[in-house]
Amino acid sequence: MFGLFVLSSLLLSKSVLSAPTAEVELQTRAAATVPAAPRFVIYSDKWVSGETGPPSVDQLTGYNVFALSFLLTSGAADQALEWEEITDDDRSSFKSQYSAAGISLIVSAFGATDAPTSSGADAVTTANNVAAWVKQYQLDGVDVDYEDFDAMDKGDGSAESWLATFSTQIRTQLPKGQYILSHAPVAPWFSVSSTFAGGAYLKVDQTVGDAIDWYNIQFYNQGTDEYTTCDGLLNTSGGSWPNSSLFEIAAQGVDLQKLVIGKPAQSAGDANNGFIDPTTLAGCLAQAKAKGWGAGVMVWEFPDAAASWIETVRSQAFPE
Repeated sequence: MFGLFVLSSLLLSKSVLSAPTAEVELQTRAAATVPAAPRFVIYSDKWVSGETGPPSVDQLTGYNVFALSFLLTSGAADQALEWEEITDDDRSSFKSQYSAAGISLIVSAFGATDAPTSSGADAVTTANNVAAWVKQYQLDGVDVDYEDFDAMDKGDGSAESWLATFSTQIRTQLPKGQYILSHAPVAPWFSVSSTFAGGAYLKVDQTVGDAIDWYNIQFYNQGTDEYTTCDGLLNTSGGSWPNSSLFEIAAQGVDLQKLVIGKPAQSAGDANNGFIDPTTLAGCLAQAKAKGWGAGVMVWEFPDAAASWIETVRSQAFPE
């Protein structure tokens, strides 16, 4: 009886002593991998001559999230594949450097060449596969760059249901607060439109918005004159996609502090349209911040944007 009491006491003492340590470790991991707003996100998909693995952190000063693109339903491609192919030691070294610099490393899933709903990919299986890849390759989370336009344009709810199921399932594997889960919808998918009878991302946000940390909204590639001025970007989109500017999206009930403004790095090559020069964009952000917004900025893509781009864009609203 005494021996059992001693053992029980030791076990109790161990649990009491270890619980705060585990809690501290969890808090440290969360702080390191899931940045609070504002988020400054940069994608990387291009092949860069002489590069093996992601760029050095000094090229990314001013950002706090770096997204390796893309992890497809068929497997890793482009920069995600490069990350997969480097050694474990190299991955650990990069992760240490990025963590020390306050930059989370994530993978971006799907992209423009992948149509998971239309191709019949099972949402639960796909979520499990993506989560397993994130864990195996030591990343901080996943960005869902879902661009299955055929599925969304059907208006039958299949795209919205797929995204909700995927997001719910991946959170069982990559818990909120420990891993990043962002989505990167095009801005019109937040508009109220008969084109998107299934509700598009307004429905996704209503269904699983609590599981999603933020939205890297693509305010580009949606028409020659769409989102190219501060007013069109922030207040009144008009044109082909009314009610899809930043504050119009928030007026539909989406959390303003989750709406990260996404833009291409340059006027040609990174997008067909939607470009705003960095100095003008900096002024737009200052206007938005004055009205209570503070979610952050996303750019497509490295190396066309790097430290100097984000320094300019942040200069008025979020100076470094």
